[in-house]
Amino acid sequence: MSKILVEINLPVANKKFDVYIPVEGKVGEILILSTQLLSELSDGNFKGDENVVLIDLEYNHILDVNKFVGETQIRNGSRLMMI
Repeated sequence: MSKILVEINLPVANKKFDVYIPVEGKVGEILILSTQLLSELSDGNFKGDENVVLIDLEYNHILDVNKFVGETQIRNGSRLMMI
């Protein structure tokens, strides 16, 4: 399984996290797993729900949860924001 390293910005906790994500995974799956992980890492400052989205900060658009990561413009070193 091929993975890439991305930075996820979490404004509600005023923190950034470096996370490895699988290229073969769907954005929706990555979003669910990242929401759980970042909720724990933010000491409870972030509580994700079904309305959480990932934004590609380079291209300023919300990522489609139905696409595979490899089908998006996400690359090693991409900066994302979770809101």
